[in-house]
Amino acid sequence: MTDHKPTRRDLMKPVQLLGLAFAAAVFAGIVTLVSMGFFQAKPAADIERALVVAAIAAGVSFIAVLLIVSLLLLAVDPAQIQKQVDRPVLLPDEHAGDAPAAGDEPAGDQPRS
Repeated sequence: MTDHKPTRRDLMKPVQLLGLAFAAAVFAGIVTLVSMGFFQAKPAADIERALVVAAIAAGVSFIAVLLIVSLLLLAVDPAQIQKQVDRPVLLPDEHAGDAPAAGDEPAGDQPRS
């Protein structure tokens, strides 16, 4: 196995963000077309209306996904973009050996005899 660990910048490149937003837009458009009966035998006016609504739904979902993901990326500290992540991100920085166990009492609070 290789020891190459990707950085956060490698994981979330702009082309990948656009691809994710485009995939979500295509999915929303197809779901809208199917739900409006585009693939059934209907009058031309209904099919045209389904195409317009699907295009609107795809555009809204493209913009929403792109905006949400880019705002989430703003939460990352720029100084940590080049850092490699070797541990779970949400755990605190302290070491596990520094914290007392759940059943241990501090040394100063021992009962007197």
